Amino acid sequence: MLLALLLKAPKAGALPIVAKVSQSRRDYKPAEMVRTPIFWVMYAMFVMMAAGGLMATAQLGPIAKDFKIAEVPVSLLGITLPALTFAATLDRVLNGVTRPLFGWISDHIGRENTMFLSFGIEGIGIYALSVFGQDPIAFVLLTGLVFFAWGEIYSLFPATCGDTFGAKYAATNAGLLYTAKGTAALIVPYTSILTTATGSWHTVFLLAAGLNILAAFMALFVLKPMRAAYTKSAQAPIQTVPAA
Repeated sequence: MLLALLLKAPKAGALPIVAKVSQSRRDYKPAEMVRTPIFWVMYAMFVMMAAGGLMATAQLGPIAKDFKIAEVPVSLLGITLPALTFAATLDRVLNGVTRPLFGWISDHIGRENTMFLSFGIEGIGIYALSVFGQDPIAFVLLTGLVFFAWGEIYSLFPATCGDTFGAKYAATNAGLLYTAKGTAALIVPYTSILTTATGSWHTVFLLAAGLNILAAFMALFVLKPMRAAYTKSAQAPIQTVPAA
């Protein structure tokens, strides 16, 4: 609370010179934003990405038990834990690290390029988990990779939303976009139904991986050109902060 008193709002249009992102001069109100096609493209991509990660979060225990590796000891980095416990611990760490890391990467190579990279890793990781996940060590490492490539959606999508629709209503606009996570959560219970119907997790993994790969290509070939055209006529100038 005391540190918050030291915060200062940046001047309008100020942007670190390192950032290679396009920004709109105009601040869109929430009601205006939801009437744009770009918002719904981002919303659909958010649902696709969140569904796979939420499935892994909610079903990690049942998956490990079905693979019969939940209690198998795994030794990595001098630590020995049951596979499920090790995976759950490592996942939490990587899910946190990925957010500032991919946010920083996106400042340098652009939002959509970073989405393509991270979403693609997520899709490959989920597919690899379906193939190699019955090995305890592979299960721990691959679930870590999946969570590492998933957590960045909570930095990339708010940043892209703010770049596209302006800073004034950024909190409300990002909050509306974030409801996509709730929409994705509605899909998760059906994974258990699908698993029961097919007798394995393989179909669920394939669907989740497919949604992630689709979102990756949408970032590069749908969202990127849409945003470029959308902000071309009203890009905010990049300003440098004078040296003290």
